[in-house]
Amino acid sequence: MRGKFETFLFIFLVMLFVAGLSLALYPYVQGAIVDGIMERQSEEFLSRVEIIGDVPEKDEPVIIVTEPEETEPRQHLELWEEMTAYNESIYEQGQTGLANSYAYEVPSFILKDYGLEDEIFGVISIPKLELEMPIFLGASYQNMADGAAVLSQTSIPIGGKNTNAVIAGHRGWGGASYFRYITDLEVGDEVIITNLWETMTYTVSCVRIIDPTSVDDILIHEGKDMITLLTCHPYASGGKQRYLVFCERSLNPGSE
Repeated sequence: MRGKFETFLFIFLVMLFVAGLSLALYPYVQGAIVDGIMERQSEEFLSRVEIIGDVPEKDEPVIIVTEPEETEPRQHLELWEEMTAYNESIYEQGQTGLANSYAYEVPSFILKDYGLEDEIFGVISIPKLELEMPIFLGASYQNMADGAAVLSQTSIPIGGKNTNAVIAGHRGWGGASYFRYITDLEVGDEVIITNLWETMTYTVSCVRIIDPTSVDDILIHEGKDMITLLTCHPYASGGKQRYLVFCERSLNPGSE
């Protein structure tokens, strides 16, 4: 009887250990799965879109430009025209929609309405962080869980004068990385955006820590073509502050 009890106790303890280990490892396993899905979606997007770009060759110098050439779209012309008009409109109106926090979440465009197969608008690539994530329009809960999200009422990331696309990402969540290591970025580092039409290279110009209500810090900068990366700060703080990485459009010398 004693032997049976000891065997039962041993099995119970082993099962308890395995359950505890599984519980401890779950966030890491789940995070690795999410990272893998984002990487696969990014690769699929990049493989199916027809793009032209301004990404310089390795070690080729880049220059900051304030008025890069507009790219004539090869596909989805109606969507491109309406997004261009949207960017011009929010700039002319002073981005008054940013006063409503819920407006950040509502997509400015539903891509399926334009015949696209899903809502992935593009891919953000950060070579220094070895990071690639799909980009969605609207900073909804689901979009933030699936990748990086453009805050509505900020510019759509298609480039152009008087634009600033604010792209938000979790500071690590559910075991996945997202923008976890964004503080490693320094002035001069590259951030590459590939949308439905082209690949655009941006260069980190400065970083800033702000309060969550400091809307003025994410407004369009007159005359500039920018993206701004946004995430919570400090890490695992519950979002007490926001960490911003400002990036300006850069082109290789032959692209002017």
